[in-house]
Amino acid sequence: MLGRDERARFHMNVLVSDSPALGLRWRWTRFAGLTPVELYEVLRLRQDIFIREQRCLYADIDGRDLSALHGLGTTPLGELVAHARLLPPAAPRDEPSIGRVAVALAWRAKGVGRELMLTALEVAEAEYPGRAVRVSAQAHLERFYASLGFTRLGPNYDDDGIPHCDMLRDATASLGAR
Repeated sequence: MLGRDERARFHMNVLVSDSPALGLRWRWTRFAGLTPVELYEVLRLRQDIFIREQRCLYADIDGRDLSALHGLGTTPLGELVAHARLLPPAAPRDEPSIGRVAVALAWRAKGVGRELMLTALEVAEAEYPGRAVRVSAQAHLERFYASLGFTRLGPNYDDDGIPHCDMLRDATASLGAR
């Protein structure tokens, strides 16, 4: 969990934490805090996964990155291997949402996605205390999100050719052990 000092640092625009087990550094920042190179790498990673790997033609640049908090997982050499964005609550929903969760292919099945989501949930709690958190999960990842405390809200739906389901994590859910 984030300590008081880390929460204070985050509200100044950036949160940096290390993950010794994975050898990654996690950095959360507002859009304006991304360097041009970081923004390029984020968009490249998302393109590689969502457009090329999943063969899904959609408008990734949707205008919502500007209001999001961005989580970046990097190696000691600075290679971006994971990204997620935390969107603020927006009508008609009262909860923030985590989306564009992306882990580079070579880093999957190593716990990176779980670590990314745990840091995203910590940041969500620091930024939006006492609020539930929403995800629009790819249906095949429902069990993964359920293991983090998310509950399915309804039936699957098609999002650009990929089955998805809305899921919500209650504000009282525990982050549990990493």
